[in-house]
Amino acid sequence: MLSMSQFSASDLLDYQENGFIIGRSLFSEEEIELLGQTARADNAMDQSSTSRDDGEGNAVRLALWNHPGEGIYGMFARSKRMVNRVEQLLEDEAYHYHSKMVLKDAKVGGAWAWHQDYGYWYQNGVLTPNLCSVMIAVDKATVENGCMQVIRSSHKLGRINHILTGDQAGADMERVEEAKKRLELVHVTMNPGDALFFHSNLLHASAANESDHSRWAMICCYNAKSNDPFKESHHPRYTKLHKVDDDQILTIGKDDALRAETEFADLNREDTSAKSLVESS
Repeated sequence: MLSMSQFSASDLLDYQENGFIIGRSLFSEEEIELLGQTARADNAMDQSSTSRDDGEGNAVRLALWNHPGEGIYGMFARSKRMVNRVEQLLEDEAYHYHSKMVLKDAKVGGAWAWHQDYGYWYQNGVLTPNLCSVMIAVDKATVENGCMQVIRSSHKLGRINHILTGDQAGADMERVEEAKKRLELVHVTMNPGDALFFHSNLLHASAANESDHSRWAMICCYNAKSNDPFKESHHPRYTKLHKVDDDQILTIGKDDALRAETEFADLNREDTSAKSLVESS
């Protein structure tokens, strides 16, 4: 597990150039096993998860929540090893924009279309793309089970128009195909406990899971304090994020009596803007 709570200067240059950086073994085996066990046993998460058709008859499930809370999900999202790094990338105080668990199950986990996160969040009154997402691998992510794919340095293209097709909204494919001719396509394979930090304008997608192994991941999204949205939406405006020491992941996670129930969003009841641009990874 990485002991330092910050990226190096060379890491920051890589992020600026590539639009993403991977923190290998950011979380320990014990921490990630506890997260996975909790999520798979979480009836509230299961009941709140929403399925979206990927256009090929495969279902993609995700559960989403706006505020990190006091339970194990919140301890991951609020941990100093996460937030301190995000604040380096944003060059500002970070607040929790939302988190989600992507439940890509074996054989049936569908694909996500090419998109930029800012392609969705722009609609929420967020003026600049100074946001960062962190995908934590709960399961091993491989090419076979539909790991995330990114187009290196595509965050430099700026915001691309997104078009709703079926249950998902994706980036204008004419531009995506041209970007793929000039920029490198990267399959982001990860081990449990690895964390992918990526820019909100980075083009990313994932293929269907045709393997016998699930590919669950938790994604924590952060906005910069100075980038506070100018209007209300289904995600929060600036809300002070209280960091926690890294050891709280195991301390809280092992003590069910201290776990606060997460308030999952019902995506089927969200407003029109939320439904028309379905967030995915």
